[in-house]
Amino acid sequence: MQHLSTPWATPETHLSRIQPDHPVMYLSPAVLQATARRFQQGFDGLVTYAVKANDRAEVLANLVAAGVTTFDVASPAEMQAVRTALPDAVLHYNNPVRSEIEIAAGIAHQVASWSVDDGTELDKLAAVPKSCEISVRFALPVEGAAYDFGEKFGASKNEAITLLQRVAAQGWVPSLCFHPGTQCEDANAWARYIEAAADIAQQAAVPLARLNVGGGFAAHRNGQAPDLDVVFKTIRETVDHVFPEGAPKLICEPGRAMVSEAFVLATRVKGMKQEGRIVFLNDGIYGGLVDLRDMGLMDRVRVVSEDGTERAGPGKARVVFGPTCDSLDRLPDGLFLPDDMQTGDYLLIAGMGAYSVAMSTVFNGYGLHDVATVLSFSGH
Repeated sequence: MQHLSTPWATPETHLSRIQPDHPVMYLSPAVLQATARRFQQGFDGLVTYAVKANDRAEVLANLVAAGVTTFDVASPAEMQAVRTALPDAVLHYNNPVRSEIEIAAGIAHQVASWSVDDGTELDKLAAVPKSCEISVRFALPVEGAAYDFGEKFGASKNEAITLLQRVAAQGWVPSLCFHPGTQCEDANAWARYIEAAADIAQQAAVPLARLNVGGGFAAHRNGQAPDLDVVFKTIRETVDHVFPEGAPKLICEPGRAMVSEAFVLATRVKGMKQEGRIVFLNDGIYGGLVDLRDMGLMDRVRVVSEDGTERAGPGKARVVFGPTCDSLDRLPDGLFLPDDMQTGDYLLIAGMGAYSVAMSTVFNGYGLHDVATVLSFSGH
């Protein structure tokens, strides 16, 4: 992917001047750094970044500039990307299932914190230095998220008790971690997990060094932006309540909520059929819009003409296809777009920094090609 280094005033400025015929992702470093500072100021603990959400070099560099020094990595490739951005960064390897080669890479990269959710996976970490933290990941049947990570990762409470005891007995730094699920908008989900963490630690009779409350923080997709301060407050109050003495230090690992707001995606209308009922874009689910297939449509969409003027007609629901020859390249039905929209116009979709660049393919020769830096996002 080519990076356009020229800083533009706004996406509209770039679109009206260049009129690209391919999708463009616009990055605002100011927004990204402000989001990082919001987490650092609001969350009472260590703020790390989950690299999987967006591993672009510009993203990592701006987070480092904002003071982020610890990163949650899920593969050796992500370890190397972080080391390139910040050679002395602290690495947390919280993907709990790893091959022997991946474990060796983590040791070589001096990973400081590892997670496990199964006894056989703990056995595989025998060569990890005893100075490292091993955090037992557990899962609960808690609702409130767009989808549940507990189906893939996480020990039961009883399993977590046994694993925590093993970690402590074998000499590693014992901790607990969890993930409430993607796009979690219910602060009570964190409260229930924290309560369970205290119960696990008590039954295991193991003092926790740290408690990682995961990611899952919701990004702004529809309506009003989620109130992260409520989540931060709930986390702190619950920890104080269930750990009246010797509360563990806290860690969080936002990905989606950290980077989403810093990007706007521009995709062009290639054509329309059936009096505009069906719309074809130059990006779709094989490209930057892949996340919409699983997370649903967003209402933070504006349409501008080739000269950057915003379309202001009444909205109507459309059927929207991407550019590939695959009929599965279709957004969830019902995207509202102005009725005065024309072929050649651009859709500006806000909050697109997470799981867009990272998951985009080049199927049929399409996909994201450019990232342009802007000073601000007008109209958002």
